[in-house]
Amino acid sequence: MSGFTAQSLIHDDAQAIDDCWNRIGIYGDKSCPLLPEHIHCRNCAVYSAAATRLLDRYSFDQEHDELSAPQEFERKVATRSLVVFRLGGEWLGLNTGCLDEVARLQAIHSLPHQRSRALQGVANVRGALVPCLSLVDLLGLDPTVTLTTSQRVMPRMLIVAAHGGPVVLPVDEVDGVHNIEERVLNSASLSGEHAGAKYTRGVLPWKNRSLRWLDEEQLLSAISRSLT
Repeated sequence: MSGFTAQSLIHDDAQAIDDCWNRIGIYGDKSCPLLPEHIHCRNCAVYSAAATRLLDRYSFDQEHDELSAPQEFERKVATRSLVVFRLGGEWLGLNTGCLDEVARLQAIHSLPHQRSRALQGVANVRGALVPCLSLVDLLGLDPTVTLTTSQRVMPRMLIVAAHGGPVVLPVDEVDGVHNIEERVLNSASLSGEHAGAKYTRGVLPWKNRSLRWLDEEQLLSAISRSLT
């Protein structure tokens, strides 16, 4: 069936209609033997059958357009890609534009005379030593709050492209990368317990949870300050 589409089948069906009324009928040379009986082609069963097929063609064409319309609309919906992860009892989302990769948790080697509380040390990323910072400290989260779950979770490292180079941010769990509609993100706001949340654009509902959408520019600036 390669090469056959709804449009081509409609075209072929239209081509198959014998428009005898234009050849030997009332609009042709009037040589049709049935014309004296029917007086006009519109009274003939052949003409009626052809008209029915033509109407069916337009009906099929319209149904095809209606079925295609939702898919066309879906492609035009503006979305933004976020990596969704968990720290303690809170789910957070970060724009993937600043994300280099999600890696398995590696050993973190502490440094003497560390420059800030958020700096945990360095981790080996593909043979290079990369500074490792605590998002819990950067965001001012409560380190004692945890999420009770029966599922086995695997801690991960987010490797983000900070202004001075890659930085490792250990997290408790990564749900994955998700495309979220811009209209949903634009409706996110800060209120209640999140009213003074640091480096946060807003909080939105997501999978029966509250998702805290981080402001990547503010966060990256805070990371740079922690390393200087």
